[in-house]
Amino acid sequence: MGRDKALLPWPPAASTSRDTFLSSAIRALSLTNDLVVVVAGDNESSLAPVVYGSGAFLVRNPDPARGQFSSLQIGLHEVLNRGRDAAMITLVDRPPPSAAVLQKLKAAFEDASPHKWAVVPEHGGKHGHPILIGREMIELFLKAPVSSSARDIEHQNREHIEYVAVDDPSVTINVNTPEEYAALAQSGAQIK
Repeated sequence: MGRDKALLPWPPAASTSRDTFLSSAIRALSLTNDLVVVVAGDNESSLAPVVYGSGAFLVRNPDPARGQFSSLQIGLHEVLNRGRDAAMITLVDRPPPSAAVLQKLKAAFEDASPHKWAVVPEHGGKHGHPILIGREMIELFLKAPVSSSARDIEHQNREHIEYVAVDDPSVTINVNTPEEYAALAQSGAQIK
């Protein structure tokens, strides 16, 4: 991207907005979660004002070169350290989740049978974010080698995942390049 994706303006077409991907995600997640934890790496000092100004908690990955999965593990340790047994996980390079999607995921998680350890949104046959995981899936992520990926662990445990169809295509959007960000701005994507 050439710059920190967490600090990209959201919505992208709004010239006067002071919101970012990060601040918008924190605000959205705060509606259905009692705490929001953000994992930072070398960008900790630039993210801290946004994180704390939005009412979230910040933890630092001391070795972000180990990869995204190591940041997930650090965040999940923090979730457990704060006495929680479930976590809603999303990435910062995507539009914030809509309230409808969050409520649908939470309801599906609460209604899930005991052998379901996670709920994952699905739109148009694609799996997206955020995902909501229980203690069993948290433990699998924490026990996995740092070289693992969340996707691989999820795929190895599909029988324990409930896929939830949602009407929001933004759950599958991932912004990695300036061109993808510009396309998102062109689409007129807004907070739902």
